[in-house]
Amino acid sequence: MSAVLAEAPVRTARSGGVFTLTMARAPVNALDETLALAMENAVDAACADDGVTVIHLRSANRVFCAGADLALMAKSIATPAGLERMLALVGRLQRLAARLEAAPAVTLAEIGGAALGGGFELALACDLRMAAHEARLGLPEAGLGLLAAAGGTQRLTRLAGPGTARRLILGAETVDGATAAQLGLVQWAVPRADLPDAAQALAERIAALPRSALGAAKQCIAAALDPARDGFAEEIAHTRQLYQQATTRERVAAFLRQGAR
Repeated sequence: MSAVLAEAPVRTARSGGVFTLTMARAPVNALDETLALAMENAVDAACADDGVTVIHLRSANRVFCAGADLALMAKSIATPAGLERMLALVGRLQRLAARLEAAPAVTLAEIGGAALGGGFELALACDLRMAAHEARLGLPEAGLGLLAAAGGTQRLTRLAGPGTARRLILGAETVDGATAAQLGLVQWAVPRADLPDAAQALAERIAALPRSALGAAKQCIAAALDPARDGFAEEIAHTRQLYQQATTRERVAAFLRQGAR
C-alpha cells in the first residue's frame, strides 16, 4: 500500500519578475514551525534570484491566514517546555516578517479572506496589501490574554498611527477589507471576485520596473522612519549608484528620446 504524501505547506511559482508564494496549509494556513520554515525558505529563494522584482504572497485557501496553530497553542500552554516552543515559533515569525520587510524585491500581500493575528502580522510586513472587501483583518490576541508579538504592535503603530493601533489592538477589533482601506491598513480593497486578477495585474505592473530602483526606494522609505538614519544622504548615495547602472542609463536615454519627438 502506497503512503499518502502530505501536501506541501507552500507552493511557489515564477512568471517573469513575479515570484508567487502561495500558502497551502488547509484549512486556514495555521502558522506552525513547518509552514513558517517553508515560507522563510521560499522568501530566501526569491530574494536570492536577481530576476525577481515582486514577491506575491497569497493563499490557496479561502482564509489568508488565521494566525497561530490553535492545537499547537493548546499543547504549548500547559508546560514550560511547551511555552519555550511557542516562543521559538514567535521568534521565527518575527524573523520571517523582518525578511519580508527587508526583501530587495517589492512584497505584495493578496488578502482574500481572514488575516488575523500572525497572518495579519505577515501582511503588515509586506510593502503593499490588497484586500477583498469581504476579508477580515485584525490583531485580536488581547482576547486570549496575549499580544501580537510577531511585530504586529510595532508595524501597525508605524503604519496607521498610535490611535488606530490602540483601537484595533486594545479593543481586539477586526475590520473588513473596505474599512481596512479607509484606516490605511491596506492600500487597495476590491470585491473578492476581482481580487486575484487585480493583485496579479498590480504585481506584473510593478515587476516591469527595475528591481534596483525599487530596492533603493524601499531603503530610503525605511530611512524616513528611522531617526538614526539620514534619509536625504541615502537618497544621494542610492542615486549615485543607480546612475552608474546600465539599466538606468538605457531607460533615461529612451525617455529623453521619446520626449524629443
